[in-house]
Amino acid sequence: MSAIDAVSNVGFPSLAGHDIPADRTVIAAVVQWRDKIALFRRSGNLGHDCGLWHCITGFMEAGATPEQQTLEELLEEAGLQDKDLLALLPGPDVVVADGLGNPWLIHTFTAVTSRRRLKINWENDAYRWTAPHKAKRFTNRVGWLDNVLDATGHLPNPPLSKEE
Repeated sequence: MSAIDAVSNVGFPSLAGHDIPADRTVIAAVVQWRDKIALFRRSGNLGHDCGLWHCITGFMEAGATPEQQTLEELLEEAGLQDKDLLALLPGPDVVVADGLGNPWLIHTFTAVTSRRRLKINWENDAYRWTAPHKAKRFTNRVGWLDNVLDATGHLPNPPLSKEE
């Protein structure tokens, strides 16, 4: 996927999934083990986002449901089989804009696994388990990762001020 810079639904409030071309529709899965999430560092073998931390992602293939595509990407990129998953929890769909202002549709998921050890493929050169509230410490992360973490409930809400 090309780098997506703008990271909000702003400007696209009325877009339904069918309004976004299939070549700009992806899945994003946050892998969770116990109280930690896995962040994956994109390898230099990719043409984009090299060296940046992210979750599991992939383009939607023709005829696949978001759930099927997510299971395929989890197997390919993290070595997680169906038997390794305690749950595959769908999150809300998110629309973000790329650097040209084009909308992208992201189907979000949380993949709860019983396995701590993952088997990454060529798309990533490392992974790290971290507490969700520490994800922002990975300063070199893909810009829209926070959108996915927020949508899946992994990004902690800031504390309310006394005025609220």
